[in-house]
Amino acid sequence: VPKFLVNKDGSLGARNDAPCVSIEHKLGIKASPTAVLQFGDHGGAVGYLVGQENRGLEYMFIMMNAARYGVGLQGVAIAERAYQKAVQYAKDRVQSRPVDGSINASAAIIHHPDVKRMLMTMRAYTEGCRAMASTAVAAYDAAHHHPDAQVRKDNATFYEFMVPLVKGYSTEMSLEVTSLGVQVHGGMGFIEETGAAQYYRDAKILTIYEGTTAIQANDLVGRKTARDGGQSARAIATQIEKTEGELQASGTPAALAMARRLAAARQAYLDVVDFVCGGAKASPNAVFAGSVPYLMLAGNLVAGWQLGRSLLVAQDLLQKGQDEAFMRAKIATAQFYAEHILVKAPGLRDSIVEGAESVTALALDSF
Repeated sequence: VPKFLVNKDGSLGARNDAPCVSIEHKLGIKASPTAVLQFGDHGGAVGYLVGQENRGLEYMFIMMNAARYGVGLQGVAIAERAYQKAVQYAKDRVQSRPVDGSINASAAIIHHPDVKRMLMTMRAYTEGCRAMASTAVAAYDAAHHHPDAQVRKDNATFYEFMVPLVKGYSTEMSLEVTSLGVQVHGGMGFIEETGAAQYYRDAKILTIYEGTTAIQANDLVGRKTARDGGQSARAIATQIEKTEGELQASGTPAALAMARRLAAARQAYLDVVDFVCGGAKASPNAVFAGSVPYLMLAGNLVAGWQLGRSLLVAQDLLQKGQDEAFMRAKIATAQFYAEHILVKAPGLRDSIVEGAESVTALALDSF
């Protein structure tokens, strides 16, 4: 439906009957106008069929899958920016002496343990989701360009499974990270001039457009898990188990901590996969009541897995003397993710497998 009709010679003709009648007032992304269009008030808007008739939904989903991945990356990007801004503020803002007495005067708030916890949470979430997205897009490339047909097929299946995780988990993560960014700023984070609140407002749309988190979760349950009886989901768990073995063989405290938490999260994930495959048809309400928690568990697990892999690489490069500060930071971030974020997976498993009944227990009139 073009703004202008096109003449037979290719020149622009009359304006189409599809005017913009207003601009929406939004919570965030205000630099991107959202318009209300009015179709057909003066004779009827003219539209043209693109592609074959009755294949529009199929075409739309090709676009949609690419867009969903892109929105997931938006979540990573805005989380990274919120983290950078929070770190700078934490280094500049002076308030109170450190609780350990290491500085006998008021110090920058980055010295305080809880501020470090918030910053590490922001950093770990962002790095984990970035690694997950990078792994997914590497599989996309292999699915399209690898010379072996079976490898292309396997990578296509892996990528398809990863799309709702990249979109759903990374965008929900960005909300938590940008909220923490405001919290690090304290009262100044609530003041617009600092810019911290804008990241929080802008991040909210990411969990909504190109398919809400619940839509991603429904896709994960129905198309990506139940449809093939959990085969794709369990194949990923097998790869994760291999990484656990490599971490255990490494034997360092950070690697062993990651291996332990990764194993617990993987088992929680497999329990949920069994629950989904066993109940998708017989008890759909129970299964879909836990669809978003399942997405969050799977995203958490896969992001943690990628940080486990990065930990192994960082240890190897550290031994070779390459960029020691960077490698130590990678190892510390991965261990933090394992001990503070990956540990949430078993609790999600319990709420999904054992808590479905309480989701639907309340009578509609009681809401």
